[in-house]
Amino acid sequence: MLKPRATATRELISLDGIWNFALGSFDTETDDVCTRLLSPELQIPVPASYNDIFIDRKIREHVGWVYYQRLVRVPRGWTGEKYFIRVDAATHHGRVFLNSQLVTEHSGGYTPFEADISDLVAAGEEFRLTIAVSNVLTNDTIPPGKIETLASGKRKQHYQHDFYNYAGLARSVWLYSVPMAHIQDVTVITDTAQTTGIVEYQVIANEALPAEQFHVSLIDEEGQVVAQSSGPQNRLQVDKAHLWQPGAAYLYQLQVELLRSGGDDGVLDVYSVATGIRSVKVSGMQFLINNKPFYFTGFGKHEDTAIRGKGHDPAYMVHDFQLMNWLGANSFRTSHYPYAEEVLEYADRHGIVVIDETAAVGLNLAIVAGILGNKAPPTFSPETINEQTQNAHKEALRELISRDKNHPCVVLWMIANEPASGEIGAEQYFEPLVKLTRELDPSRPICFANMAFNPVNRDLISGMFDVLCLNRYFGWYKHTGELDTAEEALHEELSGWQHKFGKPMIITEYGADSLAGLHAVNDVPWSEEYQSRLVEMYHRVHDRVDAVVGEHVWNFADFQTTSQIFRVDGNKKGIFTRDRRPKAAARILRERWSKLY
Repeated sequence: MLKPRATATRELISLDGIWNFALGSFDTETDDVCTRLLSPELQIPVPASYNDIFIDRKIREHVGWVYYQRLVRVPRGWTGEKYFIRVDAATHHGRVFLNSQLVTEHSGGYTPFEADISDLVAAGEEFRLTIAVSNVLTNDTIPPGKIETLASGKRKQHYQHDFYNYAGLARSVWLYSVPMAHIQDVTVITDTAQTTGIVEYQVIANEALPAEQFHVSLIDEEGQVVAQSSGPQNRLQVDKAHLWQPGAAYLYQLQVELLRSGGDDGVLDVYSVATGIRSVKVSGMQFLINNKPFYFTGFGKHEDTAIRGKGHDPAYMVHDFQLMNWLGANSFRTSHYPYAEEVLEYADRHGIVVIDETAAVGLNLAIVAGILGNKAPPTFSPETINEQTQNAHKEALRELISRDKNHPCVVLWMIANEPASGEIGAEQYFEPLVKLTRELDPSRPICFANMAFNPVNRDLISGMFDVLCLNRYFGWYKHTGELDTAEEALHEELSGWQHKFGKPMIITEYGADSLAGLHAVNDVPWSEEYQSRLVEMYHRVHDRVDAVVGEHVWNFADFQTTSQIFRVDGNKKGIFTRDRRPKAAARILRERWSKLY
């Protein structure tokens, strides 16, 4: 799905700002709120999660539908055009109403959806836009969850992931226009052959058009056309191409034009895709970008800030990238869901490498059961993670790759985080997902994040993947406070993975909680010093294992979790506090990472 943008043939209007807001019911059917005018008594900003905006526990803990509403006018100059409402994300289920009419709905809280409203409202007319959003998670959703009805009748949402279930319209809403005949999708795949850059493209229009009406130009950063072609599908070559490099981005513009038929002058539609020419390959135990070994340094992150929750905030985004640059980080993972597309655009522009992840977190019932001391039910069964879950997971993969396939910063697809990869049923669940991902994008390697319950002698699915990604917490959840013992255990396990698979290995999570300002001379868990020494211990092991090609500390910054007695106001594994103040471990990372490149 192409991101809406203003071009010579397209117009774009942001619908961000203050909307009227109301709570709805839990029922699967939306309320009559959608068919009437909402009172402005309660108003809310978009984009933002709604949970922390209001000083009202009933809103924060609400389970079910909420409603956003505002009036929108279609510009009168859009006569003869097609126009769409686009929602960048509705967490986790969205329904869009034009006046009282349902025009589209979508499941999946982190990818966009849209509705063609051209035939429903005339150019120049005003309409009432209502967006209903449900935060309910079940076994039919990614991520999964379940609803408990308490004795009081109150409904409580349970889920298996360790971050707060922020909900609402956390990303932008748009009204945009395109010509009647327009470019619907563009796919770009790049490669390198010595100094030659290779750009393969495929263009899909919304209607069948002759090949000669497709005109494609590749334009460099100086505005010069370096290659041209015609037809909806072809291959461009650029001699002495400027490559997109980690830390040194170079972006061409692949400009696609739909020309008028019959040799008439003029353009029906034009759209440009930022294109970084680079290659990504796995060779033996190496991860190669532009045929050079690449070592990942950086973080698992979260879209998480105070008050806005998961609401996209460009100021925080830029500041976070500045902090990563200060540390010498060259990459991050979009844990545990697709981030706002603006984040990937910024990474494209600044040469930051991204591991792009679906929202498939919580596919492991043993984790929560272990924390609570209960016996875990089987993760994969008709009553738990089942065929409906798998179908939702497939759709999440389709939408992730459709949205992010053209971003040069994305070098690796992560299918899931910490699934029950050692349980019966894991192979049957994941094999179709791996097959689908490779069909959707054969140009990038794939991975999943393995967790400690499924070590090398128990895991059943790692052989399907190109890169091993391991989340490990020796010295924190295991061998707590005993770093010497933890170091030996970590080295032994990583050596086992290397011996069995001989694949590149990224330590995608490691770290320890630390409370900012808590200091200790000895190895006292929760102190800043212990977090620092634990990180240093991991680095010693990483340097001794040849297959390790990267390290992502968990987490970039402290973040909000659900209310738990073993979490004091959230997860504190951040190298920065939630308001982005560095802990002592930041200096450790800066000293190490600044020397690696």
